[in-house]
Amino acid sequence: QEHYGGLKGLSMAWIGDGNNVLHSFMMSAAKLGMHLRIATPRGFEPDLRITKITEQNSKEYGTKLLLTTDPLEAADSANVLVTDTWISMGQEEEKKERLKAFQGYQITMQTAKAAASNWTFLHCLPRKPEEVDDEVFYSPQSLVFQEAENRKWTI
Repeated sequence: QEHYGGLKGLSMAWIGDGNNVLHSFMMSAAKLGMHLRIATPRGFEPDLRITKITEQNSKEYGTKLLLTTDPLEAADSANVLVTDTWISMGQEEEKKERLKAFQGYQITMQTAKAAASNWTFLHCLPRKPEEVDDEVFYSPQSLVFQEAENRKWTI
């Protein structure tokens, strides 16, 4: 909102794990007028209960929801590209399996080429290089440090 001047009509692409951070976006995006495009590997989809609520919210608020396994399909025309850790606390023993499952999900400039011309990048940190490459993470389109600064005010 701070960057774009508003959220209504923007499209957000989540590329990564169907985790708690994604669930928060899913529960709020439609209510804020945002379209949501989600790409997760098979077996790492968001919680089905959250997905059903999100589908209802999308209908109620007139937004679009896409669930796919293709990161480039999710990124297509998206204003905001978002990812998060692929290995959350308590999942360390699954690291090898998860890294294999998430091959092809790293956000790169190739991913950004599919996005809208005014794309930005968000990540709630800490970031791992396999999730997003340096070129995107440190690009002028990356808002991760402003995002982190804004989070300080909620703590």
